[in-house]
Amino acid sequence: MADDLVVTATWTIPAGDLAERFSRSSGPGGQGVNTADSRVELSYDVRRAPAGVRSRLLDRLAGRLVDGVLTVAASEHRAQLDNRRAARERLVELLRRAAAPPPRPRRATKPTRGSQRRRLDAKKRRGEVKRGRQGRFD
Repeated sequence: MADDLVVTATWTIPAGDLAERFSRSSGPGGQGVNTADSRVELSYDVRRAPAGVRSRLLDRLAGRLVDGVLTVAASEHRAQLDNRRAARERLVELLRRAAAPPPRPRRATKPTRGSQRRRLDAKKRRGEVKRGRQGRFD
């Protein structure tokens, strides 16, 4: 499981930059849940990311970082190996989303003349309907 993590086509996290911690997991496992350390916490120091994405990661993940370290936990599986795999997938997905470039800004457009006319016509029709209701219940 000491494989490097491929985040994007140009960014791979060396296995040595990841820190794993194991602890007892709650949930499924029966008697084994009290003896097996199947819960996994995977940590990555975001400050070690490539310079091109580091500031974006630090900015977008600010709420999840503790001293610049991003930690992801997985305990949904009974087997430690499955939880390690789940934690790695979760970490990669988080980093991939945070590293994505921001969307292009929206170019402001004006409403077309036809849409303006349709809007005003609808308002006039609605006003006529309401005007027609006035005085009905006198």
